[in-house]
Amino acid sequence: MSLINYSSREINCKIVYYGCGLCGKTTNIKFIYTKVAPEAKGKLISLATELDRTLFFDFLPLDLGSIKGFKTRFHLYTVPGQVFYNASRKLILKGVDGIVFVADSQVERLEANVEALTNLQENLTEYGMNIEHIPFVIQYNKRDLPNIATVDEMRAQLNKWNVSEYEAVAHQGYGVFETLKEVAKKVLKNLS
Repeated sequence: MSLINYSSREINCKIVYYGCGLCGKTTNIKFIYTKVAPEAKGKLISLATELDRTLFFDFLPLDLGSIKGFKTRFHLYTVPGQVFYNASRKLILKGVDGIVFVADSQVERLEANVEALTNLQENLTEYGMNIEHIPFVIQYNKRDLPNIATVDEMRAQLNKWNVSEYEAVAHQGYGVFETLKEVAKKVLKNLS
């Protein structure tokens, strides 16, 4: 739920990047961070293991200007990909305004994608939230790899809600900002 601070006239919105381990959640956030103007972003905080897997979250306040006299900031988070960090995943989802589900396009990762999506739904349910009522976008990442599922195959497994979806190669930036813009647009529409 967006936090509105009337004294500072600021709206803070939380977008969470969710998905299985090593699907590209952190890569998305890092790419966005490198391309956003210094005056429009805060400090990127990344807590990772020696294997560079996100253990807790990345945090990027992204200033999107003013809406009805209120300064709007988006805070971008990633969840840890590994299921055994579910308590952290759940904690990061608290107060979420929008979700980007990052799916790994590799054929051998389809089952992990389905598991992560099921986990997302379960964690939202624990907060009394329904994925159908939250601004939600799916990104099919790693489209540059040789052994990938077709978009139709991925859609059949992951997008029963027919939400907006984007193909991406996050490490090259392809599809990264398109995905972010879509979820941000949905969050802002939800605020209205």
